[in-house]
Amino acid sequence: MNIDMTLSRKLNLGCGTDIRAGWVNLDKASIDGVDVVHDLDSGKLPFSDESFDLILCNDVIEHIDYFPVLSECHRVLSSGGRLVIEVPHFSSNNCYVDPTHKHGFSVKTFNFFVENTYEGMNRSYYFDFKFTSIKECHLGFETRFPFLWNLPICWVVNMNRKLMGFYEATGLVYLFPATNISVTLVK
Repeated sequence: MNIDMTLSRKLNLGCGTDIRAGWVNLDKASIDGVDVVHDLDSGKLPFSDESFDLILCNDVIEHIDYFPVLSECHRVLSSGGRLVIEVPHFSSNNCYVDPTHKHGFSVKTFNFFVENTYEGMNRSYYFDFKFTSIKECHLGFETRFPFLWNLPICWVVNMNRKLMGFYEATGLVYLFPATNISVTLVK
């Protein structure tokens, strides 16, 4: 691995063809622009502790056993660093269409990895790492024609986390399925 880690403190994890200039791009496929070829299912990330201030993980962890990967992201993030994740929502038809998807996610899924949340405190024995907070959480909806009716749902549901929980706990989640969840965890 010939990477000057002083040039970038940003990691694009499971980048695929989304190669980002100024980032360390990691993927298991040896694609042009990938800086580090590494299989996330193989264990430790090939970086020192607290190597990154920002990790991007778009449409990756639904394909893998993600507990060890989140633990490794926590290890390589600096204190106050952010882990930005995008995953399919459990109500999305895309969650089940792709045969490589192993998991669907709820807005509450990531609470288990954060201290001072109900799930994080009541299941503190699940994991040996905790993020300090969830900085952002957003549910994505298909809003292009002919799905324009999702625009007001998207706006209302994303007003706060309680409305997201209400949306998921009622039939609204099946009448107006979300496409994805974007969440930012802070170490």
